[in-house]
Order: sequence, then structure tokens, then C-alpha cells
Amino acid sequence: MSNFLKLFNFEWNRFIKLYIILFGLVFIVQMIGLSYLIYDYKAMINLEIGKNHMSTEQFVDMYGMFGIDHLSISILFIAPIGISVAALLFYVPFIWYRDWFARNTFIYRLFMLPTSRMNLLFAKLATIIVGVLSIVAYQLILLVLYKGIISWTIPTAFRNDVSVLEMVMESSYLSIVLPGGVMEFLVAYGLGTMFVIIIFTAILMERSFRWLGAFLGALYIPAMAITFYAPLIIIELFYTSFPLYANELFYVFLVMWIIITVGSLLLSRYLLNRKVTV
Repeated sequence: MSNFLKLFNFEWNRFIKLYIILFGLVFIVQMIGLSYLIYDYKAMINLEIGKNHMSTEQFVDMYGMFGIDHLSISILFIAPIGISVAALLFYVPFIWYRDWFARNTFIYRLFMLPTSRMNLLFAKLATIIVGVLSIVAYQLILLVLYKGIISWTIPTAFRNDVSVLEMVMESSYLSIVLPGGVMEFLVAYGLGTMFVIIIFTAILMERSFRWLGAFLGALYIPAMAITFYAPLIIIELFYTSFPLYANELFYVFLVMWIIITVGSLLLSRYLLNRKVTV
């Protein structure tokens, strides 16, 4: 365990620069978007009510009330989330290839450490997972902050006090990265973890067999996707008269998740210990 924690700390320290950049990007761009929306809405209030003498009720009927849900449809809110997701997806292969192509083939030094090579894989996996969850938690904290700013700047008569949870559930973008329920959250990030492990396995195939490995790795990813959805395909094709209930389908996919995850980890272990070349 101590070896794993040391490797995780090492990987995290290498990740922290990207992490800080993403934190800063999300906050700055989203604050610009929120500030613009508040300024535009208050300017409209001043114009319609202050100059055109429109009543509050008429203004609200025409322009609606302002709430945090206005932010969720702004490109300046959505764009940094998309950039963060893209950066983390890029980091999944980069976390391995950086070690191979670094100066003096740094991966060789990592493989020579007196610990199981799987600890290296688990440290990289943990870095990705903790990084994703930390950014999710950071975004939730920012949403609470944004809601407070709206409460402070928009008068009550014009404000729609939508909760952060309601905003997340109603936003088609946020509901992907911030599932509303505990079970939905576990399923979404469990599938994400499985996806990362599959990518790791494909990378190790490429590192083990080079061009042949790249071909095998490219096949491995869609093969695992087909394997995961195979029970549903079979049910749809051959058992349409006996559909499974939702909880039964959940257990079927849970079994497939375990098979694919454990199988990919075992294959990765074999490749790391027997086939990977430096």
C-alpha cells in the first residue's frame, strides 16, 4: 500500500499543473459568462422599468425571472466544462506515453522500482479518477458560489431561486458529468472507470507489440464495447417476448462490467509483467 501511495503522490504531483490550469479556466470563463448575463439582465431592467415605465409584473412576463439556470445554457459556462473533459480524455493516454517518450526513457526507471508493476497502473488510474471527481466537486462548489452571487445582485422580485440540484437535473450537459442520484453517479463513473481501464489495456498492447499491438488495441476497445452491450443485443434479437425488468438489466450489466474490468486488469497485469518492452 505504501508503494502505491508513493506512486500515486508522484503521479498527482505531475498532474497538478494541468489541474490548476483547468480550475482557473473554469472559474474565469464561467465568471465572465455569469457577469455578462447579470449585467445584460439588469440593463434590461433599467431600460424597461426605469425608462419605459414597465411594471415589474409586465417585465417578468416578457423576459422571465433570472436564476442560476440561465447560466447552464450559456456557451461561456458549457465551453470550459467541455475543454476540461477533452483535457482529461487526452491525459488518459498521455499519462502512459509521457513515461515512454520522456528523456532517458523514464518508464524504465519506474519498472525497476521494487514494487508490483500493477501499482503503477493503479496509481495512474487513481490519478485520473481523483482528478475527475475533484473537478466535479469544484464545479459544484462554483455553482453554489454563482447562486450566491445571483442572490446578491438580482432583486428578489426578478429572481428565480432555482436550487443547484434542480439546475443540474434540468441541464442536459451538467446531468452527464453530475448525475443527480447516488446510483446514477456510481453507474456513470463506474462505466467511466471501466473505459479508462480498457484504454490502459489497449495502450499496453501497443507498447508490447508495437504495430501489431496498435492494431490489436484498436480492435480491443470496440470489442469490449460490443461485449458489454452483447446481452442487450441478444435480448432484443431473440427474447423480445420476454423482456427483462430494469433491475434485472442492471444486474446483467453489472456482471458484464465486472467481467470486462477484471479481465482487462488481468490482461494488463500479464502485459506489464511479461510483454511490455521499454
